[in-house]
Formats: sequence, C-alpha cells, structure tokens
Amino acid sequence: MGESISVKNLLIAGSFAGLSGDIIMFPLDTIKTRLQSSAGFWKTGGFFGIYRGLGSTVLGSAPSSATFFLAYELSKKHIPLSSDLSKHMFAACLGETASCFVRIPFEVVKQHAQVHHSKISSVGAFKIILQTYGLKGFSRGYLSMLIREIPFSLTQMPIWEFLKKQVSLYNGSDVTGFESGLCGSVAGAVSAAITTPLDVAKTRIILAQNTCLKTSSNPFRVVVQIFKNEGIKGIFAGIVPRVVWISVGGFIFLGAYDEMKILLNNQNHPT
Repeated sequence: MGESISVKNLLIAGSFAGLSGDIIMFPLDTIKTRLQSSAGFWKTGGFFGIYRGLGSTVLGSAPSSATFFLAYELSKKHIPLSSDLSKHMFAACLGETASCFVRIPFEVVKQHAQVHHSKISSVGAFKIILQTYGLKGFSRGYLSMLIREIPFSLTQMPIWEFLKKQVSLYNGSDVTGFESGLCGSVAGAVSAAITTPLDVAKTRIILAQNTCLKTSSNPFRVVVQIFKNEGIKGIFAGIVPRVVWISVGGFIFLGAYDEMKILLNNQNHPT
C-alpha cells in the first residue's frame, strides 16, 4: 500500500472501483433520484424500472473514476503542501474537477432515463436530450455537480485517509482492502449527509425543463428555492437512500480500489 503505483495500474484500479460501486449500487441511485425529482417519486416510476439508465452508467463509470484517482494520486504525490490534510483536500479538489468533466454527459443521460415518464433506455434518453437541447444539453448540471462533489470529496477523502492511517497504526501494518472499505463507508456516510442539499439541487437542474434553465442554473439559488417551497424535507429529499447508497458504495468503491492496488502491486513485486 505504501509503495508507488504506475499510471497504468492507477487507471485499472480506478476503473475497477468505479464499475464495482456504480453497478452494484445503481438501484438505490435510481430511487434517490426519483425521490429528489420535482415530479415526485411515484410519477417518475416508483420502484419499477430501477435499472433504467444503467447503460450510461457503465459507459461513464470507468473513465470518470479512473480520471479521479489518477488526478488524486498524482497531485497528492507531487503537490508540495506541508500537511497531509491539505494535500488530501487539494488532491480531492483536482480529482473531482477532472472527473466531473468526464462524468457529466453520462450523468445527464442516466438521470433522464431514470425518471422519464416513458420506459426509455440510455440510448432513448440520449436521443431525447440531443433533439431537445442539442449538444449543450449534455453539460447541464456540471457546475452544480462540481459544487456538490468538491465539498463531498473535501470531506470524504481526508476522513478516509485519516481512518486508514489510524487503522494502520493500530495494526502495525498496511490496511487491507476490506479495512479500507470500512473506512470508506464511514467517510461516505458523513459526506453524503452533509452534501444532500447540493445533490438535490443538481438533480433538479439536470431534470429541469428548458424554459426553466435560466432560473435554475445556480445550485445555491435552487437550494434556497426548494427550502422556501418545500422546507427542510425538500432540501434533504432522498437523504436516507443517499446515505445508505454512498455508505455501502464507499465500502465497495474505495475498498475495491485499494484491493485492486494491492493485487496489482503484488503482481509487479512478487514475494
């Protein structure tokens, strides 16, 4: 765990982590998205068709996760900052900025497929977005995603790194993939709860009709508007499935990442 890892192995480990977490946790993501939709949970499909949009997730998961971990690990290693906390926070910031740029078109397609009133696939959602909004439609919600994801990673990654360090000190050895996953689960749950209002805003912006685009592109204004209209319940819509989803997903995502790093490192440096 403490040894360096090549760019190739970082990309492999990051891709594996992203696919593992997103595919396994996709049904909870669909439920969370429908709870946050302004149309309401049941009108957007309820518990039916909870795998709609999976194709987009599969296509986007590997490259976006690989991009995140590549940027995160390289910046953590090379940025000359004095404390571990500042390194992890800065690295998380750069990682999310790069990752979201790759991820947002797939996220837009996925969420439209998840809540569309007709039973459409990822391909169908892609065509509707292209016909309705043009190419610019696939970048809708990037700013709100970034504003949500950066605070999330600024919280999650330092907590994850801190907990791993404490476990390693306690055990007197490097953490295992399972232990890393447990640390990721705790870090994910805390971060998910804190950033739920921004996640609700991101969902509303992505799903907004074209006529509402100018008034709903600022995530902070959207949060305020939702709070005025729907109260605390509105801005924390979907918090339970979100916390469960990201807590379990954090276990799978970060645990799978470190486990794959260990396997790849052992292959490159057999004992």
